[in-house]
Amino acid sequence: MTKGTVLVAVGTLFRLGLAAVWLVSGWLKASDPNQTFIAVQAYDVLPGGVVSVVAGAMPFLELALGALLLVGLGTRLTAVLSGVVLLVFIAAVAQSWARGLSIDCGCFGGGGQVAAGDTRYPQEIARDTGFLVMAVWLAIRPRTWLAVDGRLGGGAAEPVSGKVGT
Repeated sequence: MTKGTVLVAVGTLFRLGLAAVWLVSGWLKASDPNQTFIAVQAYDVLPGGVVSVVAGAMPFLELALGALLLVGLGTRLTAVLSGVVLLVFIAAVAQSWARGLSIDCGCFGGGGQVAAGDTRYPQEIARDTGFLVMAVWLAIRPRTWLAVDGRLGGGAAEPVSGKVGT
């Protein structure tokens, strides 16, 4: 296995893994819009009217990012957008921690106020940083297997006679 093949395989795993994260997260939020509203409101950074807009749009943004990554369409742009969203999520959790709020991030459904000892800020930031690394990888190296980008000439890799093509 060549270095190029390994890099494309890693990229493919990252693309599909990040797609799964967005699809699961978006689906759980879309399934319970009231809880998503509570989760967004708990961060206590947005004006009341904006909370409902963000809570209403977030699940569908995540589902769209997940679907685009799943099929490998616009992988680089979708990875950049994913990175921006993840940076916002990391900043939101970090500011909650710094301000002494006791909330669950609501990253995979749920969310809202929790007991002071039940916060998981370091784990949430570490997890989202891991997802951010995946997004950065895909922004830099969007070439992956099984991607629509490759069929459209977007530079994604397709295996050809055991070699990774461009």
